[in-house]
Amino acid sequence: MSDLSLLDLGFFITETAASPKHVAGLLVFARPPRAGADFGRKLYETLGEHTDVKAPFNRLIRLSLTALPQWVDAESVDLAQHLHFHRLPAGANGRQALFDFVAALHEPMLDRRRPLWEVHLIDGLWDGHFALYQKMHHACADGVTMMRWTAQGLNDSAADRRLQPIWAIGHGGRSRQREGGANRLLQGAMHQLRTHSRRALGAGRLAAMLMLETLTLTRHAIALPFVSTARTPLTGQVTSGRQFSAAAVPMARVDALRLRTRSTVNHVALTCLDGALRRFLSELGVEIKGPLTIQMPVNLRSEGEKSAGNKIGIIQVELSPPTDDPLVRLRNVGFSLRSVRTMIDSVAPEGIEAYTIVTGLLAQGAELLRLSDTLPPTGNTLVSNVPGPKQQLYLMGAPLEEIHPLSTLPPSNLLNITLISYAGNLFFGLIATDRVPHLSTLADYVHDAFAELEQAVAGTAAAPAPRRPRARQAKPARQARADAR
Repeated sequence: MSDLSLLDLGFFITETAASPKHVAGLLVFARPPRAGADFGRKLYETLGEHTDVKAPFNRLIRLSLTALPQWVDAESVDLAQHLHFHRLPAGANGRQALFDFVAALHEPMLDRRRPLWEVHLIDGLWDGHFALYQKMHHACADGVTMMRWTAQGLNDSAADRRLQPIWAIGHGGRSRQREGGANRLLQGAMHQLRTHSRRALGAGRLAAMLMLETLTLTRHAIALPFVSTARTPLTGQVTSGRQFSAAAVPMARVDALRLRTRSTVNHVALTCLDGALRRFLSELGVEIKGPLTIQMPVNLRSEGEKSAGNKIGIIQVELSPPTDDPLVRLRNVGFSLRSVRTMIDSVAPEGIEAYTIVTGLLAQGAELLRLSDTLPPTGNTLVSNVPGPKQQLYLMGAPLEEIHPLSTLPPSNLLNITLISYAGNLFFGLIATDRVPHLSTLADYVHDAFAELEQAVAGTAAAPAPRRPRARQAKPARQARADAR
């Protein structure tokens, strides 16, 4: 058995029926060549034969009055309670019908009496497609971990017909706590002391940054939480009822923009999201005079670390002040992200984790008191970027064509946007409550914002470069080097 980390515990104890805390992925497959119409049903039956459930898919959370909640192994796992088959009817089996169906699956909490995960095979989709919807509690894994486990359960080639269900591989999970002697206890105590010391120092450094920013002694060194306007259709009291929409952009287009503007994928994606969100809010009659603020999860794992559970921090990032110029927007977003990167690199991961817990508790307190409709939210929305596999993947010869992420909603946010890159495409998953109007329109605006940025970049490339006196070229060069750092 093992204790839950503070972040894992936070996802567990703050869960409510209106705000369940699970993450999920929607995987859309094409049937293999020459496969029959019953391929999906046969695949489901074959999946059901893999009844040897490995850790952490065999674990429960045990509550205690005398100790923190702990992970324990279930005596047995009834796969029929976790693996489900559905078939959409002809005429109601298109992409939007699939999104609506999955949004309904995403609404309810997972049953805490059994291990906290489900897999749904959805058959009968357009042109012979089928899908897997995989859902797991956020206390068990974050999005990066779920993506890694998903990739491990798929094949690298169509010829490889090995079936490796995500629950039957054995991802290790947390290491078990063992009884030991005085040396082991001393090592554990020293580890806790070092961890708490780094957490205190990191949190103190972040608090100092926030204080300087509040007093306007620094500018955009770190975005402040709880300063965004509370009166937008994207924020407020989280309620039950979910809707899902998605957008996808070829990575070739993203890379072309990235290379031409010397930006990163994050810079380009957030710039286009900023433009899409502003247009969406404007058409709903909401004009925000300052920058939109997003909450952005950051991976706190060291390079090569593959631990289960959650090891993330959530920080606030200001996007661009209002502008009609996509290139100005890109420059402003790049400046904010560089400031955030500098801040993250200067603070121990334990400090960022502590900051995440404190701001999360404050936001959750407002949510529990039902004050999220009146108090300022932590940010206007949450946007995360999960790296996915670069190569094409398969399941029993069926090519995986699309990956759509579905996440949880943080307190006071009615919309969560998650990005996943996979096999030459960048997918945007938009999960929201029923209170957000016209969610599919926002997805359309993401595509429009990419086209607008492409046109702006093409326009600057076509225009002749202005001639400047040589004496004035030194300052921009120094500034460019500073920006690169």
